[in-house]
Amino acid sequence: EPFSPTEEHVPLEEFKRVVVQRFVQQKLYLFLQHCFGHWPLDASFRAVLETWLSYIQPWRYTGEKINPQADQNRTVPEKWESFVQENLLMYTKLFQVLLNRTVRTDLVNAKNALMVFRVSKVFAQPNLADMIQKGEQLFLEPEHVLHHRQPRGYLTPSQGGSFLSSRQRVVTDMVFRVKSHVYALEGQDCQYKQMFGNELRGAVMKLIQIIAQARQTAKRISDHSNEVAASNSFLSWFGMGSSDLNNTFSGAEPEESGECLKKTHEFLDRALEHLCQIFKLNQGQLTQLISTLGSCQDEGNCKQLPDCIQGENGLILTDLGRKQIISGQRRFDIQYQGDPELQPIRSYESALLVRLLYRVSSLINHRFGAHMDAVCSRPDFPGRLCRHFLSDGDSAPRLNQSPLSRRWSERPRRPRLSLRRLASFRTLMVLLLIYGLGAILSFSPVSSSIIILTGGFLYGL
Repeated sequence: EPFSPTEEHVPLEEFKRVVVQRFVQQKLYLFLQHCFGHWPLDASFRAVLETWLSYIQPWRYTGEKINPQADQNRTVPEKWESFVQENLLMYTKLFQVLLNRTVRTDLVNAKNALMVFRVSKVFAQPNLADMIQKGEQLFLEPEHVLHHRQPRGYLTPSQGGSFLSSRQRVVTDMVFRVKSHVYALEGQDCQYKQMFGNELRGAVMKLIQIIAQARQTAKRISDHSNEVAASNSFLSWFGMGSSDLNNTFSGAEPEESGECLKKTHEFLDRALEHLCQIFKLNQGQLTQLISTLGSCQDEGNCKQLPDCIQGENGLILTDLGRKQIISGQRRFDIQYQGDPELQPIRSYESALLVRLLYRVSSLINHRFGAHMDAVCSRPDFPGRLCRHFLSDGDSAPRLNQSPLSRRWSERPRRPRLSLRRLASFRTLMVLLLIYGLGAILSFSPVSSSIIILTGGFLYGL
C-alpha cells in the first residue's frame, strides 16, 4: 500500500529494501540475464521484457493517480533514486545484454520494433538517465579518496557538527550500498562497463544504424506491397493479372502487411528519438549517420543475395550473410519448390473444390497415365499438343535450390492432368460471366461449354 514517507515508516522501508535485495534481486537478475542471452529471437521475448521493465519501474505501481496526458513526460520521483542506485546492474548490465540481443533481431517485424520502442521509452524518462549515471559515479568513487575528503563548509565539533558531516555520511553510505550491490551480483573482480561510456556509446550508434536500415527495408517492402496490390486489382479477376500460384506463396507474411509496416516505421522513429534523449546524441551527427546508408545503396543491395559461399550441397550462409538477413538488408527469393498440386490452399481458392478436383485428376492420371505417357512421347504435332496441356507449366529451371528441392526437381515428371485452376474464384467468376453472356445470347449451357472447350483448345493450338 502507498504511504507517506514519515518516520514511523522508515523501518518498513528498510525491511522492504533488505528483503528485495536479499531474496528477489539476485535470483531475478540471474534469471533475466540468462533469458536475455538464450531466449529465441522472436516475439515471445515480450513476456521476459515486460517482467524486467516492471521491476525497474516500481514508481508506476505505487497506486498514485496520474494524469494520462502528463504520464508521458513525467519525471521519476526523487525518492526512488536510492532504488535505482541499489539496483544499478538491473539497469546498466541488462541494458547492455539486451543491446547485444537487439542487434541480432529482425526489427522489420512490428512486434520486435515495439519491444525496442518500449525499452527506449522507459529509459528516456527525463531524470532516469541522470540517476543511473550518478549511480555509476558512486560505484567508480575511489574509497581511499572518499574517506579523506572533507565537504565544503563543514561544521567543526565545537559548532555542533562533526568532521564527517551528515551529507558525507549519506554519500559514503550510498557508495557502500552501490558497491555491495555490484560485488554481490558480479563478484569482487568484475570489470564494470559504464552505460554512458565510449564503448557502449559505439554499440548504441551501431544499433541506430541497424534501426535506420530496418526503417528503409520496411519502407521498401511497403512500397512493393502497394505495387503488387495495385497490379492485382479488380481487373485481375478478368484474367489480366498473374495467375501463377507460386507468385502468391512468396508474398508478405501477416507481420509484413502494410498496416504492420506502418507501425514498424512509427516504433523505430520513436525509438531513435528516445535513444538521442538517453545518450544526448547530436541530431546533426545522427542525421549524417543515417544518411550514409543511402537509399540507393540499400535498393541495390536488396536485389542481391545474402553473402554466401558455394558448398557441396549448395550455398552456405556466412556470418555476414546472417547479419544481412537478420537486419533485413538482403533476402533470398523464397518460392514453393514442391509438387504444384500439393501447395497450400490459397485464400482465393475454394478448399472444397481444390480437394475434389485433386481426387478427380488423381483418378484420371492413375487410370490413363500409360496412355498419356505414350501420346506425350510422340515427336509429332499431337505429341507436342498433349505435352502443352498435360505437362507442368512451371518447367523453367530454378536457381539456388536447396539440396532436397533440387533432388525432387531433377526427378522425371510424368505427364498428368491438372484441374486445380478450376478451383480459383477468379476462374469461376470468368466462367460464370461467360455462361451469363451465353444465356443473354440464347445459348444453352451445353453450347456455352462447347464454346469454352473450343476456345481453350484453340489457345493451346
